[in-house]
Amino acid sequence: MDGIGTAAGVLLAGGRSSRMGQSKAALEWHGSTLLYRTAAVLSRTVSGPVVVVSAPGQRLPPLPAGVAVVADPVEGLGPLQGIAAGLAAVADRAPMAFVCSTDTPFLHPAFIRLVLRGLADPGVDVVAPVALGFRQPLAAGYRTALAGLVAALVALGKLRPGMLLERCVVDSPDDAQLLRDPALARLDPELDSVLNVNTPQDYAAARDRPPPEIVVHRLAALADGDRRGPRTVRAATLGQAAATVDLTLERPVLAVLNDSQVTCDPQLPLVTGDTVTFRSAE
Repeated sequence: MDGIGTAAGVLLAGGRSSRMGQSKAALEWHGSTLLYRTAAVLSRTVSGPVVVVSAPGQRLPPLPAGVAVVADPVEGLGPLQGIAAGLAAVADRAPMAFVCSTDTPFLHPAFIRLVLRGLADPGVDVVAPVALGFRQPLAAGYRTALAGLVAALVALGKLRPGMLLERCVVDSPDDAQLLRDPALARLDPELDSVLNVNTPQDYAAARDRPPPEIVVHRLAALADGDRRGPRTVRAATLGQAAATVDLTLERPVLAVLNDSQVTCDPQLPLVTGDTVTFRSAE
């Protein structure tokens, strides 16, 4: 992935969601859930495994194919415990991981890639942006070799992410530094990737936003009339993109997302800047 080697995704699904009043993981998002959306964005971006860290006994909504679940061993210890569990689960398969929380509905692959590229510097342990005025330890890149240190801190009752960061070499790019990246500046200029939905009002405002703008092609064997050429549409999922060109994914169709063939999962999330090409599978 962009020359940085194998990277994993760690998604924290626990937490009490006290301000939301219900589980954020199960909140509806364009026909699936926030958890499904975030897990699938990680899956389509990183080259290594993706794991969801759940609270003990937590019931999760369905997940994309290939995404594993790791149970937090102890409830109520906060995100650092979840980071420890997630890093330990992928440490033998990837040297680095992007760690995020469930409630980031606008997380963009361009942001994930940029953060992980910061770990190409072997002297950096963590890339934790200071975006929109706040440090973002739950939209950050971590060396998976930190799993033991994180677990040791948790065992000592040192539960704040800052207690880990003060023991590491941390790169903390700010807004201006992040937006020097041309892809991120074009695709996520407001740094919406780090926006959280913490309250019902936050969720309603996020859900009311228009879907991302993408380009859809419907190729020859599937096309008729003016549907042959590319069309710029708004669609949050692959299923919605197919509907804009009068397709259903039940028929024999292949979907190519940004030059890579993907599963015809109607819930596959799309992001600003995507190009989807539908072609006949026959």
